[in-house]
Amino acid sequence: MHICIGDFLLDIVQNSFEANSTKVGLTIRQTEQWFDCLVQDNGKGMDAEVQKRVLDPFYTDGEKHAKRKVGLGLPFLVQACEACEGRFSLHSEVGSGTEVAFSFNLQHVDAPPIGDLVSTFVLLLSHPSAKQLVIKRSLETAKGTGDYTLDKEELEDILGGLETAGELNLLRQYIASGEQELMQYYQEAFLHTDEHMKFSKQQER
Repeated sequence: MHICIGDFLLDIVQNSFEANSTKVGLTIRQTEQWFDCLVQDNGKGMDAEVQKRVLDPFYTDGEKHAKRKVGLGLPFLVQACEACEGRFSLHSEVGSGTEVAFSFNLQHVDAPPIGDLVSTFVLLLSHPSAKQLVIKRSLETAKGTGDYTLDKEELEDILGGLETAGELNLLRQYIASGEQELMQYYQEAFLHTDEHMKFSKQQER
């Protein structure tokens, strides 16, 4: 089983949902080399001491992850970022919220595969604890730049409550169309290059 970037996105955004957040933002900026992620929420936040402890794989507050024995999300994320010479930062303030920023060097041999972003976004947008969730996704290469935004409130106005099989299927098709629009940039920009071959293998895993 390979841990992919999508798994980290699910874990970190779920943390925001469980922190009593009413607004959560996920911003993804991808280039030919970097996959940059930023998760911001207005949840309960953490003081400096708790911020240190959550990076310990054996720490849990007993509340956010009541069904989990250890808090492995952030420690594993930090490890994955360091393995590919990426970046990680955590900023939080009690009563104001939390910001987690992390980047993966896609050209590094130890970079995790990106995974199925369409499925990842469907799971996040349909999560029962997701209230005001906005996902911003962009791709920038030498060939050009593309982006799209997924706003849960706007999608519910158009598609419905994102609960039924029909609604989720429409959501999946909509997100897939956004990803398809981005295909033109990385397929052509990475053509006949090692980066393109690696990116294609990552999408297939």
